[in-house]
Amino acid sequence: MARSLIGGLIANGYSRDAIIVSDLSEDARKYVAEIFSVRVEKSNHAVVAASSTVVLALKPQVMQGALSSVASSLQSSSPLLISIAAGIRLVDLDSWSGGNLSIVRVMPNTPALIQKGVSAMYANPEVSEEEKTVVQNIMSAVGKTVWLPDERLLDSVTAVSGSGPAYFFYLIECIEEAAIELGLEPETAHLLATETAVGAALLSVASSESPAILRQRVTSPGGTTAAALNVLNEAEVKQSIISAIQAAEKRSIEMSQPASPD
Repeated sequence: MARSLIGGLIANGYSRDAIIVSDLSEDARKYVAEIFSVRVEKSNHAVVAASSTVVLALKPQVMQGALSSVASSLQSSSPLLISIAAGIRLVDLDSWSGGNLSIVRVMPNTPALIQKGVSAMYANPEVSEEEKTVVQNIMSAVGKTVWLPDERLLDSVTAVSGSGPAYFFYLIECIEEAAIELGLEPETAHLLATETAVGAALLSVASSESPAILRQRVTSPGGTTAAALNVLNEAEVKQSIISAIQAAEKRSIEMSQPASPD
């Protein structure tokens, strides 16, 4: 995700000289420097000291250690913090970084890799309107953005769009397998399944009509589409999908529980 953001920012006109990246891995630093021609540092302190905005593109399990280790530098420079780590609450980010900093939690998704992602954002009270604009501009470099009125809704977003690409990949996978069982070559099955998914998504984006209406327009009474949808309805696929998303939200809530006391 960090590489997606770097690539997106550069593609949207951000100066390479304004981007500094740190990573413990020498190979990762070398790769980023070669691919993007940006400054890299081994030290997180160096990045914090030189930055007005710090993007925390870290795995959740290492966030506490990373923030605590640079808390003194964060308190000295008071940068805007943007966390894209799933399940780490603002109260914990604030505590680990020393407190009273401007922090925004962001839930992006993997289509950000091709600048087609969607990111939901929530800011703590310390974040100014100007800082919100900074976050908006950064995340817009990799797709669409939306601000949330309540931090708890990030769990819902995680279930819907964070995990969402997997649901569509699963459907494409199923359609491919069905196409192959019907006698189509794997390459043809893949092309038909993926391009149909892309076309349907783009049509939904371009249309002012709801997905339900668009579905109805494809479904002639007694036709082939109706036969397929009858099977899906009998299998209660719609309810299964709703239940699956609810399960994802429940798991996100579980993963966002308060950190254990030291």
